[in-house]
Amino acid sequence: MIKRSLLAALAALSLSIPAVPAQAQGELSFDAYLQLLIARARAEGVSESTLNRMTAGLTPHYRVIELDRQQPGTPTSSGYPPLAPYISRHVDSARISGGQRAFRNYSGTIRAVEREYGVPGEIIVAIWGHETAYGAVKGGFDLSRALATLAWEGRRRDLFAGEWVALMKVADKGYSRDELVGSWAGAFGNPQFLPSVYLRLAADGNGDGRADIMNSGADALASIANYFRDSGWRTGLPWGVGAYVPAGFDVDAYKTEIIPPSCRRVHERHSVYKTVREWRELGVQPQRAIDEDTLVTLFQPDGPGTSAWLLTSNYRVILEYNCSNYYAMSVGLLADEIAN
Repeated sequence: MIKRSLLAALAALSLSIPAVPAQAQGELSFDAYLQLLIARARAEGVSESTLNRMTAGLTPHYRVIELDRQQPGTPTSSGYPPLAPYISRHVDSARISGGQRAFRNYSGTIRAVEREYGVPGEIIVAIWGHETAYGAVKGGFDLSRALATLAWEGRRRDLFAGEWVALMKVADKGYSRDELVGSWAGAFGNPQFLPSVYLRLAADGNGDGRADIMNSGADALASIANYFRDSGWRTGLPWGVGAYVPAGFDVDAYKTEIIPPSCRRVHERHSVYKTVREWRELGVQPQRAIDEDTLVTLFQPDGPGTSAWLLTSNYRVILEYNCSNYYAMSVGLLADEIAN
């Protein structure tokens, strides 16, 4: 999973992808282009020793280009896969028990993080579980090679060139090349931050003076919490609650008419915002206690007679991490299970 969300940006791209790398279209060779990246990083203050160790023997990684080209384009159909099967796969007993175990193991850190950042520990742990199975699956691609390849290939050169330079700045903090491995698209560490996100939001959760999201669970938890605070998490507000929708209720009659600047297909499935009190007056009843004046949107993704939720502004903060209703719903529901 990639932050704010790179995966969502990938999914919004056209399927008309060049058949060959940029260098085969008369542009620079990989080695020549790498020298431009190195010069940019050097100009931005990265040390020579870091540049040497992070680029030694660097060659293009064609598998990374293949993976990038396999990303889906924006769907043209109005249909959506059902949510319920996705939830059953991603909020399963293994992930729930793993989250509860992680919560117990890091209880002291989690309480301190909650106090400092105002984000519930179960939400933080649920993100960790979805991103890397609580640190078990962090990716094995050499980030320097992967990001340099994607920048050279050229389809989204500005994005990946910037992330490669950011990675050099991360490495300049004393992290080895062997530590800086992750997904093919550049996300790394327990929370799967992009290098630029690491530089902006990674936090020290164990007090040792470093924000080591690769090796420290405490630092990962603090960093996720910092990301959520930066994205506007409101302390004391739930992400959402289940709702009873009366038979025959026409959810589509309340669809939002707001056209968001990004992640349109995510937000177009939500209703207009109304207070909990206003939804009650229409017959929609929350299944758990929530303040009557809270503004919420109604979401019933699998159609009449299926599960429904009233979602708060904090749900949109989860979407900042990965702009997908499937992801955000599974994070919220996993968090609820971890807290039980």
